[in-house]
Amino acid sequence: MSGWSKGSANNRTGAGYGIQISYTDRDRYFRRNWGSVEVVLDNGEVVDVSLSEKFWTTCPELRSSVIGRWLLNQGVIPRAKGKPPEFALEPIGDRRFRLARR
Repeated sequence: MSGWSKGSANNRTGAGYGIQISYTDRDRYFRRNWGSVEVVLDNGEVVDVSLSEKFWTTCPELRSSVIGRWLLNQGVIPRAKGKPPEFALEPIGDRRFRLARR
């Protein structure tokens, strides 16, 4: 998994940031009937992240300002162009994943 940001991401609030999922991992670990998933951050915070329709087509990202603030606190954003930070996203239950830095 790698860090992701849209062009207008906010380095103060964390809005516009998230985690990009590979298509292979998306298809292996996520179910189309899920409307959202829970992500447990390494600081213990649990984030409910909605899965958009585009998650299943062209944009397999978990987007959340809470994840964005966590990325900011990790010191991995802003980042150098072309060098996204790497993360581990581990399934730990039904619709539940653990996110940590690699």
